[in-house]
Amino acid sequence: MEVTQLLLNAQSIDGTVRKHAEENLKLFQSQNLAGFLLSLAGELANDEKPVDSRKLAGLVLKNALDAKEQHRKYELVQKWLSLDIATKTQIRAFLLKTLSSPVPDVRSTTSQVIAKVAGIELPQNQWPELVGSLLANIHQLPAHVKQATLETLGYLCEEVSPDAVEQEHVNKILTAVVQGMNAAEGNNDVRLAATRALYMALGFAQANFNNDMERDYIMRVVCEATLSPEVKIRQAAFECLVSIASTYYEKLAHYMQDIFNITAKAVREDDESVALQAIEFWSSICDEEIDILEEYGGEFTGDSDVPCFYFTKQALPALVPLLLETLLKQEEDQDLDEGAWNIAMAGGTCLGLVARAVGDDIVPHVMPFIEEKISKPDWREREAATYAFGSILEGPSPDKLMTIVNAALTFMLNALTKDPSNHVKDTTAWTLGRIFEFLHGSTIETPIITQANCQQIITVLIQTMKDAPNVAEKACGALYFLAQGYEDIGPNSPLTPFFQEIIQSLLAVAHREDATESRLRTAAYEALNEVVRCSTDETSTMVLQLVPVIMLELHNTLEGDKLSSDEREKQNELQGLLCGCLQVIIQKLGSEPTKYVFMQHADQMMQLFLRVFGCRSATAHEEAMLAIGALAYAAGPDFAKYMPEFYKYLEMGLQNFEEYQVCAVTVGVIGDICRALEDKILPYCDGIMTQLLKDLSSNQLHRSVKPPIFSCFGDIALAIGENFEKYINYSMPMLQSAAELSAHASGADDEMTEYTNSLRNGILEAYSGIFQGFKNSPKTQLLIPYAPHILQFLDSIYMEKDMDEVVMKTAIGVLGDLADTLGSHVGGLIQQSASCKEFLNECLSSDDHTIKEAAEWAKHAITRAISV
Repeated sequence: MEVTQLLLNAQSIDGTVRKHAEENLKLFQSQNLAGFLLSLAGELANDEKPVDSRKLAGLVLKNALDAKEQHRKYELVQKWLSLDIATKTQIRAFLLKTLSSPVPDVRSTTSQVIAKVAGIELPQNQWPELVGSLLANIHQLPAHVKQATLETLGYLCEEVSPDAVEQEHVNKILTAVVQGMNAAEGNNDVRLAATRALYMALGFAQANFNNDMERDYIMRVVCEATLSPEVKIRQAAFECLVSIASTYYEKLAHYMQDIFNITAKAVREDDESVALQAIEFWSSICDEEIDILEEYGGEFTGDSDVPCFYFTKQALPALVPLLLETLLKQEEDQDLDEGAWNIAMAGGTCLGLVARAVGDDIVPHVMPFIEEKISKPDWREREAATYAFGSILEGPSPDKLMTIVNAALTFMLNALTKDPSNHVKDTTAWTLGRIFEFLHGSTIETPIITQANCQQIITVLIQTMKDAPNVAEKACGALYFLAQGYEDIGPNSPLTPFFQEIIQSLLAVAHREDATESRLRTAAYEALNEVVRCSTDETSTMVLQLVPVIMLELHNTLEGDKLSSDEREKQNELQGLLCGCLQVIIQKLGSEPTKYVFMQHADQMMQLFLRVFGCRSATAHEEAMLAIGALAYAAGPDFAKYMPEFYKYLEMGLQNFEEYQVCAVTVGVIGDICRALEDKILPYCDGIMTQLLKDLSSNQLHRSVKPPIFSCFGDIALAIGENFEKYINYSMPMLQSAAELSAHASGADDEMTEYTNSLRNGILEAYSGIFQGFKNSPKTQLLIPYAPHILQFLDSIYMEKDMDEVVMKTAIGVLGDLADTLGSHVGGLIQQSASCKEFLNECLSSDDHTIKEAAEWAKHAITRAISV
């Protein structure tokens, strides 16, 4: 059967025909990849073929070059690179030809496929003539060819990293794109494609933004495009401005006045899709300034890399009124739609960011609006005033807000019970939650919640939990922060007299028939957990009474047969919430004086958790695993009796590559069990270590699980001591190769730096556990051969200068462990090390007292090792 028919059959309404065609396509791909890809590209390029088969050909071709999972993507890339040059040349020619097809969908798919090929080939210095061929197309007459080429250039910039394209080509791409955006370009499809392409190409424009003339030109064209008669072009142009705000913040001073005028006009007059992007520009500016102020603590020296220009502060007098106007543009039922996003919500979010960027300065600009609107008969005005108030509570100092909040509190409690508008009540309950989150707690000097108003606050919140689901959900959130503020209260909490009533009310909310709407049930259990977590010993008997109640609820979720998939999903979510609740209770009651009474429930609880594993739900599985970790910690050595039955589920968790969070949590729980059982875990170590080593070797497991696996080696070694000997030959080479990889993987971006640091920390925790486990054992000499490598690793990460404080503390600890365990065997090596001394001195003078303590201990250990 020819490929056209296969592609059409793969879209058939008849399930059997469709399945048969899909299987044949897969077979073709696996048996003859070159022929398969060539026939897809040929189908895509052939204007005689049906549009449906061509579109699917493009999609299948794209999926043969890329995949979400890293390991699969790697395989596909290798397969493409190993194709013979003649096949690849033919496919490329087909793709470039297709860009001039008269069918828009086919051109668009082809643009994406070309970019995927470029993403593989350009970094390998293959297909060097691609950019030239595309740029030659720009000067072709038919507008649709121009449009398709600009779209391709945009996708290409998204796929390829800037260092894979020569600066000369970058300049030409940007010139073509910016010319395509120009008002002189008569065709709107071309202008739109060019504007969207610029958005994707901004990351390439570093050198161009450093050049005043080129930057002026780009900015002028972007600002002109925000005034285009075509709404989609205006929206795309504002999206470019949003990206420029975060990528080139430090280059914007010269343009801010014009941009303010453009954004203000768009917010007030333009289509909502455009107005939202105009607000987003200011949100981006605030984000940048908040980051700068946090990083530099507001104190700038002349040589700081990124000075703050205080654009937000300068714009305040005009920006705040603009944002306050947007708050009055609510949609009737936005409070009932969880995914709602409109101009009023965007304006409120931006106002919140402005408050964080400028602090106290915002208050006088917003208060007149609140005072004027808060009691108006129109619900829109009351809601907007409340939303404005709630939005500015994070940023300004408590001193600045205290008097206003104290005055507003009674008013808001009244509004919660008496306001006729659901929308106003929803926002009022949210604002109360924000008051308790930011202005209540042990760090606040003047308490907002006093003996005089505590009862009224709790009564109103409990009453509001009986309101519509969206309002009740916000009331649960407010109660959550109310409880959290009493976390460090000491032996007597103001919530104690109301504890029983609060718990019963929250359970009643969780049992409401409409509890699955507006996340209500989740919010009720989250609040319940926080109330329990922050409770004091005075209420421990009441928490004990809660144990059988929650256990019975969990038991009931395990009894339901024959549920629809929707009911099953809700059931699984509930199981997760109940396991989470039990975890908090275990942590609360699992130590003296309640431990003895509480542990009488442990057997039954463990049985319930094991039954949850049978339900095949990742969320519930994860929560049950965490609860078991807490139980192991509480039970200590007595946890051994559960291991024979629990072990198979541990193994199952470690093999769960698909739902990698479950795997990560399982690794963490092994650490808890090691600490609880110590050497009683020995009988299970062969199985656990085998599985952990398999996990590390797998390229299917998400990389985030690998650092905790290394830490887990350390936990096991600490628990079983010199018995770890038989794993040394397997684990040490793994640690060494990971160490080499992480020593020089200094991050290309923040995410990579963060991952590298967590990997280094995992490796160091493994070394630390192994050395401490072997201490005072005659078998310590087994570790001596590894000492030079470990010192080299410490040396290289110190020289990289990008350690975070967590890694610093673990690293100096490992240096101490090395000296402490191996003594005179490493004394000389440490003395010879290039940077050990510098590193030690840096840690000794650290502001972080935990690093300082670790360094002082390490210094003693090293001194002993050298003097022996």
